[in-house]
Amino acid sequence: MLLPYTTLCLLMLVTTCRSSDTIDVHQNISDGETIVSGNARFELGFFSPGNSKNRYLGIWFKNTSSQTVAWVANRETPLIDNSGVVKLDNQGNLTLIDGSGKVIWSSNSLVSSRNINLVVQLLDTGNLVIRNGNISNNESFIWQSFDYPEDTYLPRMKMGKNFITGRETYLTSWRSVDDPSPGEYTLRVSTEKGKYTQAYVKRGSAIVLRIGPYNGITFSGQANYASDANPISDSNVIVHQNEMYSAYISKNNTIRAIVTPGGKLEISLLKFPNPEWIPILTMPRDYCDNYGVCGPYGNCNTATSRYCRCLTGFERKTLDETNSYTNTSVCKQSMPFDCGLGEGFQKFSSMKLPDTENAVFISNMSLLDCEVACKNNCSCNAYANPNITIGGVGCLLWYGGLIDVRVYPQNGQDLYVRLAASKLLDLHSKKKRVVMEVSLSIAAVLTFSGLILTFHTWRKWKKRLEANSSNQMASAEVSVFSLSKISRATNDFSVDNKLGEGGFGPVYKGQLDEGREIAVKRLSKTSGQGIDEFKNEVICIAKLQHRNLVKLLGYCVQGEEKMLIYEYMPNKSLDSFLFDESRKSLLDWPKRFHIIHGIARGLLYLHQDSRLKVVHRDLKAGNILLDHQMRPKISDFGLARMFKEDENEANTKRVVGTLGYISPEYAVNGLYSVKSDIFSFGVLLLEIVSGKKNRGFIHEDHNDNLLGHTWRLYKEDKSLDLIDECLHASYSTCEVLRSIHVGLLCVQHRVEDRPDTPIVVASDGSRIFYQWVHCFRCLNFNR
Repeated sequence: MLLPYTTLCLLMLVTTCRSSDTIDVHQNISDGETIVSGNARFELGFFSPGNSKNRYLGIWFKNTSSQTVAWVANRETPLIDNSGVVKLDNQGNLTLIDGSGKVIWSSNSLVSSRNINLVVQLLDTGNLVIRNGNISNNESFIWQSFDYPEDTYLPRMKMGKNFITGRETYLTSWRSVDDPSPGEYTLRVSTEKGKYTQAYVKRGSAIVLRIGPYNGITFSGQANYASDANPISDSNVIVHQNEMYSAYISKNNTIRAIVTPGGKLEISLLKFPNPEWIPILTMPRDYCDNYGVCGPYGNCNTATSRYCRCLTGFERKTLDETNSYTNTSVCKQSMPFDCGLGEGFQKFSSMKLPDTENAVFISNMSLLDCEVACKNNCSCNAYANPNITIGGVGCLLWYGGLIDVRVYPQNGQDLYVRLAASKLLDLHSKKKRVVMEVSLSIAAVLTFSGLILTFHTWRKWKKRLEANSSNQMASAEVSVFSLSKISRATNDFSVDNKLGEGGFGPVYKGQLDEGREIAVKRLSKTSGQGIDEFKNEVICIAKLQHRNLVKLLGYCVQGEEKMLIYEYMPNKSLDSFLFDESRKSLLDWPKRFHIIHGIARGLLYLHQDSRLKVVHRDLKAGNILLDHQMRPKISDFGLARMFKEDENEANTKRVVGTLGYISPEYAVNGLYSVKSDIFSFGVLLLEIVSGKKNRGFIHEDHNDNLLGHTWRLYKEDKSLDLIDECLHASYSTCEVLRSIHVGLLCVQHRVEDRPDTPIVVASDGSRIFYQWVHCFRCLNFNR
């Protein structure tokens, strides 16, 4: 029988009780104990985050491998003991009361009528609501937690602004993993009327990341998740007279977005049957994701060695205003606009559209009319249609500098930038010359029929070369696996067994019939690396055996399939710990110092103690694998080169490796040697100490990269300021300073100033960095 009033109803099937009753949960309640049960996805209860002893009332995902909190009621006013009473009064106000009877949190939701059946309910969406229980399927809530989001975004939650009430909903990061109180970072959707919708991550009032603008499907800058493999089926930006908001619609509510205490935006998918969060996207992903790094009219492109360049038709103000470490360009118009005859627009494809703060949006204008509108206004610098949907209309007109532009090879859009008549004529002339040169080249090729004979000769030579390579592989001291055996071990290359993907191709976990776990690198048909790298890795690593090198068990070549089979490393790669804000604290200083030791010992073996002198050429955090005891093992020898005993360096026209780790002489002149690996080791060493990537490092006080920043700290006698904040007091000052000093030695610009491998590694293997005192007098940065 239903009673006239209800108090707290925290069950999926709503129960009722008298308005004077409360549910007292302070009797020996344990952290993580659930108040709500029965919901398929979420639970409500008390918890203590991280190492904190404070207690909070919150909502979290149910049965996940680690507790994932989605919302906290009393994030700024924790319970400091085991008391706690949650109460819903007959006026519709939900409160949390401590042991002394003090209200420490309230929903501040009051209803005028007392003749309704008040119900509190935790919905399948994770939304905690107060509603009228007399009305079934009522979504006109008296109060809902979705109106007060914190650091986590859930499907069906609105982010935006209600123009009637003035309430703006946005995400605010936790202060730390132990403290859910509001942190420094927020994720907001632009809500100003008349401005085109885009999203920002801000630190205080400063923009650190821009996601957008909205392209009709999602916010540009993110992958399009609307597919059978992903849970998001639709996303919308709604703008009308009363409110403006962005909302995702999910198929099964198993996706979340979170602003981390460090200011990153992470989007993850909850994978079943063993609920585990799988990262889909983390932003910023690279250097170009950082807001406005190339300045006005600058174009950022991670595919080029210098990330920042001026847009075509613009030029740097002075060379002195371009920073060689951050690649930041300071650009200006080549010549001013005068609205004269011949002025027009240059089309840039595959672009992230500029910040729309200085743009005007006209919703019902075609692209052709958009061009006319921009051309008729001398203050208009660029235009674009932001909507990529079929038949999409709409016109964005930019006034002022074009900020935060970058190249998006897959998800980019067309941007039309205004250029002066003379500049536009120069570009058209260059295009005509290029077309003419290509045409002449084609005619010349068709003229020389002798090329056919050359082609056949080349094919015969290639077959002989492949036969020689196959004989070399066959002589390698590793096993040959059949395709059927590898397919059986990986469950036919199941997606569930996929560990990741690199330049070589996807990597799968497998288990052989005898029970041994393996990792299988499968050469992708679209891989940037090819058969030469595959053969090189088999021939090279088969001759190398060391505890700090990953062990190659064998290979498989069958038809078009080419695979390498390695021992399985359960802790994956070093970068998955070092650059992940949620996992880096698992690497305390003793573990990091042990990892530095192991990498150094492996490098010494490659350079001196193995049968062949080997230069790795791609030493980086992603190529350091960690076994079950967190012991490091150098992997990925596809780019390695073997030297004879009397050889010290070699030259190549094809520079390979990873930006941020490549030594100057290799990047500029193609010269590589063991000193190239020493440079990469120095970068890696400083990354391990600081927990930050060299590539994309940005400091709020200057534009130096990580190497320049370390050198600056060393000169100011502040080297300890470099150490990763999460290490706290776990580090040894002596060991840290030694590590930083040796790192600086290794990354010196001049090859001859860098120490040899035996100098930075003890010959007996028991202690690293001996003789660093003697070598430190050589430290000399030619910056």
